[in-house]
Amino acid sequence: MYLDSAKKTEIFAEYGKSATNTGSAESQIALFSFRIKHLTEHLKKNHKDYKTARSLTQLVGKRRALLDYLYERDITRYRAIVKALGLRK
Repeated sequence: MYLDSAKKTEIFAEYGKSATNTGSAESQIALFSFRIKHLTEHLKKNHKDYKTARSLTQLVGKRRALLDYLYERDITRYRAIVKALGLRK
């Protein structure tokens, strides 16, 4: 599988406050971004995979909701995660 527990721990350690802090907004946004990147590459090869396209749309919406939450709560954390992940907004 493309996302095993070691990779998740690495993402949480890099973007969250610690490797065990899986619930912070930053770590969730980073995890969603990794999954979005993987699904985007999959859809480039398999453009008729509509179920994956729907999953991708849902993940983008979840990430957007978390980014909006972070924007309202703490603008400095929002700007830091957007810069770290290289997101456009």
